[in-house]
Amino acid sequence: MSKPTVSPMMQQYLAIKSQHADKLVFYRMGDFYELFLDDAVEAAKLLDITLTTRGQMEGVPIKMAGVPFHAAEQYLARLVKMGKSVAVCEQVGEVGAGKGPVERKVVRIVTPGTLTDAAFLEDKETNRIAAVNSDKKHIAIAWASLQSGEFKTKLTTADKLADELARLQAAEILLPEGKSLPDGFQATSANITRLNSWQFAADAGTKLLTEYFGCQDLHGFGLDGKEHEAAVGAAGALLNYIRLTQNLMPQHLDGISLETDSQYIGMDAATRRNLEITQTLSGKKSPTLFSILDGCATHMGSRLLALWLHHPLRSRAHIRARQEAVAALGSQYETLQGRLKNIADIERIAARIAVGNSRPRDLAALRDSLFALYEIELSTEGSSLLETLKAVFPETLPVAETLKAAVMPEPAVWLKDGGVINQGYSAELDELRHIQNHGDEFLLDLEARERERTGLSTLKVEFNRIHGFYIELSKVQAEQAPADYQRRQTLKNAERFITPELKIFEDKVLTAQEQALALEKRLFEALLKEVQTALPQLQKAAKATAALDVLSTFAAIAAERGFVCPEFADYPVIHIENGRHPVVEQQVRHFTANHTRLDHKHRLMLLTGPNMGGKSTYMRQVAHIVLMAHTGSFVPADAAQIGPIDQIFTRIGASDDLASNRSTFMVEMSETAYILHHATDQSLVLMDEVGRGTSTFDGLALAHAIAEHLLQKNKSFSLFATHYFELTKLPEAHATAVNMHLSALEQGQDIVFLHHIKPGPASKSYGIAVAKLAGLPNRALKAAQKHLSELEAQAANAQPQLDIFNLIPSEQDESDGNRPSEKYEDAAPEGVLTKALNLLNPDSLTPLEALSELYRLKELSRQSS
Repeated sequence: MSKPTVSPMMQQYLAIKSQHADKLVFYRMGDFYELFLDDAVEAAKLLDITLTTRGQMEGVPIKMAGVPFHAAEQYLARLVKMGKSVAVCEQVGEVGAGKGPVERKVVRIVTPGTLTDAAFLEDKETNRIAAVNSDKKHIAIAWASLQSGEFKTKLTTADKLADELARLQAAEILLPEGKSLPDGFQATSANITRLNSWQFAADAGTKLLTEYFGCQDLHGFGLDGKEHEAAVGAAGALLNYIRLTQNLMPQHLDGISLETDSQYIGMDAATRRNLEITQTLSGKKSPTLFSILDGCATHMGSRLLALWLHHPLRSRAHIRARQEAVAALGSQYETLQGRLKNIADIERIAARIAVGNSRPRDLAALRDSLFALYEIELSTEGSSLLETLKAVFPETLPVAETLKAAVMPEPAVWLKDGGVINQGYSAELDELRHIQNHGDEFLLDLEARERERTGLSTLKVEFNRIHGFYIELSKVQAEQAPADYQRRQTLKNAERFITPELKIFEDKVLTAQEQALALEKRLFEALLKEVQTALPQLQKAAKATAALDVLSTFAAIAAERGFVCPEFADYPVIHIENGRHPVVEQQVRHFTANHTRLDHKHRLMLLTGPNMGGKSTYMRQVAHIVLMAHTGSFVPADAAQIGPIDQIFTRIGASDDLASNRSTFMVEMSETAYILHHATDQSLVLMDEVGRGTSTFDGLALAHAIAEHLLQKNKSFSLFATHYFELTKLPEAHATAVNMHLSALEQGQDIVFLHHIKPGPASKSYGIAVAKLAGLPNRALKAAQKHLSELEAQAANAQPQLDIFNLIPSEQDESDGNRPSEKYEDAAPEGVLTKALNLLNPDSLTPLEALSELYRLKELSRQSS
């Protein structure tokens, strides 16, 4: 029996697939991209396309699925969103050029983090790829965006790695084999790609980076120290991966920079999530801080706005420059945004040009946008930043002029269809087009000239598909044909001839379209290379356009929503007059504004009040105003003064982390522990209902200890919302704590939330009233009210538990008759302790309750003596 053979085409496919075993291979066959074997099965399931068979391999039918080449981008986009990587294999040889299958090779690899095509990308989101590397002492991250040319690296620590990755929101993360990410990061949507460890070596990274940037060492980038080896290794692995996936070295990564913590206000992953900067807690894109601020006219502006919100500045000079620009645009934003609406996504067009993936209409859009930017009239008075941004646009005028000369006003969508290169750009192309479009004129002209030259009246110039172009003469006049007439065909009543001139014309006409398309392709590729030399100028123009867009959006929002320019102080303070929540005020008819005052005298605000009273909204409002101020935006308030801030932390809400086997309370305590370990006296901390996930006494003790730690150890600016009313005595022991509450008004058995911040603690929590609003059945509400009354009566009659947060009773306590020894006032002093001890049942006490009783007995002893 003869051994089954594999066809040459399948041999070629298997060889290519072996080099890309971890990817789906789109294998070009004519007008389709085909997938075979296991790839076909997987793609059929993921894309809902037909799975069929074709031929056999080793006696088994070959499974196959395919997609039309003209619709391939949408299928690729779907696969990438599912986290798949695809190797695109094209036909690069001529069909029938030799024996065997047409030559094919992988021309690009599409992965989640290396996308440049518009079909794959969200207009308002920046697509990044990151690499994580570590050595014995350091952990480093490098990241890049092929759309913007951003290329950065940063040193971090193990406990901050997850927060850094959450900040970057990378679509793909490169890791050395054997390495893993922190447990807290496992639930993200990033795709993990593992590479050989040697690709992260510092030596290899140094060699690749110095070659790419054309420098002798990395000193100029601040990456030449021993402590930067992990960062260099990560950056090298990242750059090499981009080169492999794009099948070329990108031309637009504009240097590599080392980022430090001192540049931006720090926010951990929980804070970014809780503040709903670009995503709600339920995972939606709206309403968020970004969505209500995003009035940008361009997609570039929207992406930059999101970047600024996730990277609030610490440099006062840079913030002031943005504020000055916003103020200067106060009377110009409408005109400016009207102009910017006509600007294409220059940033992404430049990226596609850089990787050789741009299309004709990209260049047309780029041309029109560059001219539009050049013509923008902008008063820069009072703003050096606006002067700098405006000065960028004239630098791109030569590129615009080149594109105007080279590209049709409205070119074809695809280069293969022709009609891309402009008239007058190439004399050879113009002639070929003239032949295509004006062949009839040439034939009529040739016929007239030849009749005049030969004097033969029956002479006709004609064409048919079999014989091409020819001159036809009658039998009689054929004998008088000139010597340069070459006989082509003899008919019964006529003779057909060809002349050298007609032969040349025939060759041109028959090949004109093919030649024109080939020439257009060469001219377009040469044009791309010419434009690539101007990539730095194009990227500067894109960045300047985006910045102008965001700044004019800030100006528009400030004017339309009554935002004010915040002031910055060099001393510790957060003072906000009539502050408003920027998101919530857009969702409701009337929003109650509130003051905030934190300074060296009052660092921790204990916030009490009813459920639904607005505590969480108020705390987020303060954080949003502080964050917005550090982006250069004006803020929703009548006035704002903010001192130095280095980090913002939030502990608001929690849910189970099932992937890491952590309960809600464990998640809450983990986030709290992180805050207590990292917050400084320049941090803003928001703590909402900490301790509520466990028993009352445990939660109360933890809440008190956490509040005290913030006051005494961290000394941070803190907003501490709680339902533990016992905590409201904290200001008696700590002068830098202050009680505030959200007011409410009772009307019979109903409640009206006033959402107004007032001094002092709340009197009650109105839990049953809130339950009524939530729709609890009347039977349950009545039972709850009955139990509440019983509990309140028991509390009034029972011996009060000594306040473990203030061991010495206050004057108010004594005036209310709530002294711990009051129950024993009729007993002899020496019998008080004895009676108290006899009432105790040690076996029924928790450790915390036992500690509480011990303090109480000690106080009784002091009073007895």
